[in-house]
Amino acid sequence: MSNTTGKIFTTTSFGTSHGKAIGAIVDGCPANLELSEEDIQKELNKRKPGTSKITSPRKESDKIELLSGVFNGKTDGTPICGVVYNNNQRSKDYESIKNTPRPGHGDYGWRTKYGNYNYNGGGRGSGRVTIGHVIGGAIAKKLLKDTYGIKVISHVVQIGDILAHSTDIDKIEKEVELNPVRCGDQEAAKAMEELILSKKAKGDSVGGIVETIATNVPAGIGEPVFGKLDGDIAQSLMNIGAVKGVEVGFGFDVARASASEINDEFYYEDGKVYTKTNSSGGILGGISNGMPIITRIAVKPTPSISIDQETIDYEKKENCIINIKGRHDPCICPRITTVSESSIAMVLADHMIRSGFIHPNNIEKTMNK
Repeated sequence: MSNTTGKIFTTTSFGTSHGKAIGAIVDGCPANLELSEEDIQKELNKRKPGTSKITSPRKESDKIELLSGVFNGKTDGTPICGVVYNNNQRSKDYESIKNTPRPGHGDYGWRTKYGNYNYNGGGRGSGRVTIGHVIGGAIAKKLLKDTYGIKVISHVVQIGDILAHSTDIDKIEKEVELNPVRCGDQEAAKAMEELILSKKAKGDSVGGIVETIATNVPAGIGEPVFGKLDGDIAQSLMNIGAVKGVEVGFGFDVARASASEINDEFYYEDGKVYTKTNSSGGILGGISNGMPIITRIAVKPTPSISIDQETIDYEKKENCIINIKGRHDPCICPRITTVSESSIAMVLADHMIRSGFIHPNNIEKTMNK
C-alpha cells in the first residue's frame, strides 16, 4: 500500500477515519522555514466537517499537534510529524453494513485485495484521511509563499448543472470564503447551496467541479519524460478519493479546437516572457512556463446516501438492499477545495526543490540567491 507522495519533499499519511488519530510525516522540508501549528490549523479549518448545513454534521475540532520537526518556531530540517486526534467517531453506524459493500465506495476492492478490511467509516479509504494531505499541503504552501510568493487557490466552479461565471483570481481570493460552497461567484453560490440542500432533503447527494489556480510559479520546473509537472499534478489530484477526472488548462476542450485557436503565443514585456493566452494551463512539454497553473477536477457525488440501493451480502452470499446511515456530506466539493490546493502545493514544493529553485537544506540559502 502506497502512503507516501513526493521524491524530496515527501508526505507520508497515516491513520483511519474511526481510529485514534490521523496525521502525516513531512520529510525533506528545508530548515529555517517559519512554521507554527496555526499555519496548519487555518488550512485544516477549511476542510473540517460540521461547519455549515451543507457539510457532514460530524463535529471534530481537527486540532493539529506538531510532535517533531520544528524548533524555536522554525523547521529544523528533520521530519515534521503532525497529528489530529479523532474525538467524535460513531463506529456503531457501520456495524450493520460490515458484510454489505456500499455502492460507489471502495469497500469491495479493499476487502478483495486485503481481506482484513476496516469497515468503520471506510477505515483508511475514508475521505477523512485527507487530513494528512492538508497537513503536508499547509507546510508546502508556506514554503512556496515564503520563498517565491506562490499562491495556490481553489474554488468551486460547478455543482450539478449550475455553473459559476468566470472571474479573476483576485476576486476569487477575496470572495471564496464568503459562502459555504466556496465559490467565487456569489450569485451562483446561492443557487448551488439550494441544490445541495434539496439533494440532502431527499437523502441524496450531488457532485461538481473544482478549479485550482497556482500563481507566481516560475518557468522551468518539471522533469520530462516521466516526471512531467502536469503528469505529477494529475496523479496527485486523481489520488484524492472522490476525483474521477482531471483537466489542465483547456483540458478536454482541446479536442474540439484547432491549433491556431489554442496555441499560446509568446511576447516580451519589460524583459519578461509571457503568453497572450493560457490554454495550456501554465505547463507546456511537462514544464512550467511562468503563467498561472490551472487545473480542474471532476468530483463525484458522495456515495453514502440514505436511499435504498442494491448490493450483496458476503456471509449469506445473496443479493440484498442497503440503506446507509451515519453523517455524510451531501456534496464533497466545498471541503475538497482545500485538499486540491494541498495536493498541488505538495507537488510544486517537491518540484521546486528538485529543479533547484529552493535549497533542499536551508531556505535562507534560497532567499540569499
